[in-house]
Amino acid sequence: MRISRKIILSVLLILFSTPFAFCQTETLKGVVNSLAYYKTRKELKFLTNAKKSIDSLMKVTLDKGLDTSDLEKNVYRAVISSAILYVDSLNKTGQPENFFRKTVEQVDKLNSRKKIYKFQPEMDFVKDCLANVYIRKGFAYIKITDYANAGQMFLKAHRYAPSFKQLNVYIAYTNNRLGNLSAAAVYYDNIAKTDSMRTDYIEEASNAYKAIGDTAKALEIIKRGRKLIPNDKALLLDEANIYNNKRDYKSLAPLLPQLLDININKPDIVFAAANCYDHLYEYDKAEALYLEAIELNSSAYDPIFNLGLLYLKKSLIKKEGATDKNITYAQQWVEKAHEISPNNVNCLEVLQVIYAQTGNKDQTNKINNKLKQLTNQ
Repeated sequence: MRISRKIILSVLLILFSTPFAFCQTETLKGVVNSLAYYKTRKELKFLTNAKKSIDSLMKVTLDKGLDTSDLEKNVYRAVISSAILYVDSLNKTGQPENFFRKTVEQVDKLNSRKKIYKFQPEMDFVKDCLANVYIRKGFAYIKITDYANAGQMFLKAHRYAPSFKQLNVYIAYTNNRLGNLSAAAVYYDNIAKTDSMRTDYIEEASNAYKAIGDTAKALEIIKRGRKLIPNDKALLLDEANIYNNKRDYKSLAPLLPQLLDININKPDIVFAAANCYDHLYEYDKAEALYLEAIELNSSAYDPIFNLGLLYLKKSLIKKEGATDKNITYAQQWVEKAHEISPNNVNCLEVLQVIYAQTGNKDQTNKINNKLKQLTNQ
């Protein structure tokens, strides 16, 4: 049983809702008016005008550091600079090469100011803008498969927008591509916990833990997801796959009715169900499902061989009048499996037992000779 569903990594930027409705003093009237014009017309020239206005009000230039005399002016300068960085990705406004770095430094200094809490909406806007810029840079690195730098960009974005859940996906993705599977697993798990209704997140978290060999954690995540989304087909199949691979047939069995109900025409799943019942000694259920799997794919070796083996096991259970019939069926199906895979040692060994039990010396000798050739004994 296999499943293949992947998260599609796409650019999903934080919602850009320009909060240009801040309270304003008469001094900042020209700045705020330019921002208001930009909000309604979406023309870069108004952001440029706002920047010129705020620069003219500042006592020092951008490259000399933070003007500590007027916190409000500096906040507005950060608002304008971050807005330009966000919307003007092609730098049509002609900002200097160090404009982004200088803006980040300014914002970090502002965040350390004691009274910055008075400008929470403005600073939230600034942080969202900078996070967007880092996300854009991260995707630019992904485009050239530079996952190390992409991961650094997403981590920096996360610093400014820690509540933006999609960033955890991006960070997990880059860690996964870099082979940092443990880190990827942790991020995917955090995503699955915070957005547990997203099946793809749950699956990625599970797959990441399976990749590092922590099947128990992978199973825990899937079971957590199935409690919230009990009818999700992918999670059901994922849980069944884990039990099947671990040969934990007792845990797999309760899932089989639902699993078969939605996958009745898939021979590999029907075979897995038959094999499960076979190991739990529910031979009648196993027999019916092996026959169903063979009907769906008559050239598949495993269900044909397993069905023959099942009849051999049943022939050893002493029931009046049933032994001869079961050994005959066993011979028919195992011989059919032998036709499909004539050099399969396991199949030859089972035929050896069947022919010995039926007293067919000629066939027993033939099988013995072939086994000697194949095993060099």
